[in-house]
Parts: sequence; C-alpha cells; structure tokens
Amino acid sequence: MAHELGLPCVSPGAGSVLRLLAAAGNAKAVVEIGTGTGVSGVWLLRGMRPDGVLTTIDVEHEHQRIARRVFQEAGFAPSRTRIISGRALDVLPRLADGAYDLIFVDADTTEFAACTEAALRLLRPGGVLIVNGAHAGGRISDPSARDVDTLTVRETVKAIRESEDWIPAVIPSGAGLLTAVKR
Repeated sequence: MAHELGLPCVSPGAGSVLRLLAAAGNAKAVVEIGTGTGVSGVWLLRGMRPDGVLTTIDVEHEHQRIARRVFQEAGFAPSRTRIISGRALDVLPRLADGAYDLIFVDADTTEFAACTEAALRLLRPGGVLIVNGAHAGGRISDPSARDVDTLTVRETVKAIRESEDWIPAVIPSGAGLLTAVKR
C-alpha cells in the first residue's frame, strides 16, 4: 500500500528493531511522528505491551485512513491506537510531559531538531527516541554532501551525541536509526 502511494516505509530489518526496542522497554505509551500507511505502527504495536497505546501523528488524512485499516487487519483493536491529524509541531506541545516510553520520528528531516527537542520533554527517564533516516540516503558519510537534508541529519546526530541528556547509537538498519535513551 505504501509503495502504491509513493510513500517510503520502514524495511523489515528496521521494523524488527522497532519491535525489539518497544518490547525491551516494555512500552505502554508510544508516539509515532509520521503515520504513513501504518507499517511502522504495526511493528511498534507488535513489540508493545498488550495494554499499550500507540499515538500516531500525521498531517495526511488519507494516510491515516489507510493506517487505521492496516492496524485493524493486523488484529489490533481500535483502542490500541490514537490517531491524531495535524502537523507534529502543532500536536507535540499538547502531549503530556514525561508520559511516553518510546518516540519514533519518521518525519520530514526539517522537523528532526524540533521533534528531538520535544522528545526530551515527552519521554520518561529511560525512554527511547528513534529517528528514522540517520543515513541521509547514504550521503551521511560523504563530506561533499551539503544538501539541506544531509546537513540537518548531521546536525541532529551531533546534537544528540554531544548532549548530556541522551545515550545514543546509530543502528545501521533500513535508512539508519538514530536511537537514544533519555538519561
């Protein structure tokens, strides 16, 4: 479905990492920024506690309509998901501080810095931040790559790596997963 709409979706390898990290943290409350067609949401739900709720945010109503169906077809009750329409940067300030176990950012790179900043407020201590796209389409290690997306990813990785608030690692799965645990 994602391919039919021209949307990228997480690879099975990246999905299994999402499932693993949700399970390892016994995640009950997860935020996904960028619903897409629900592929990554299904991976997260499969790793979460049976009573966990996935809050997923996307600006595209059509994507969310498809995701709702995908979640249902995967066997998840509607009560397991909270689908919020809107721009992440408008929605995130309305979410509760320190209430989330995991935040998955699969948004436009221009929103990475703001999303990671919000994650610091939203995650409980020990909560996990995962940012998809840390390899910047394979350009991250090319010093001549100076496009906005690559520079933004580099700045986000550097800021998290240098922050005292995070314990980070880049997991080389899928498009690259910048992963960090909140201290």
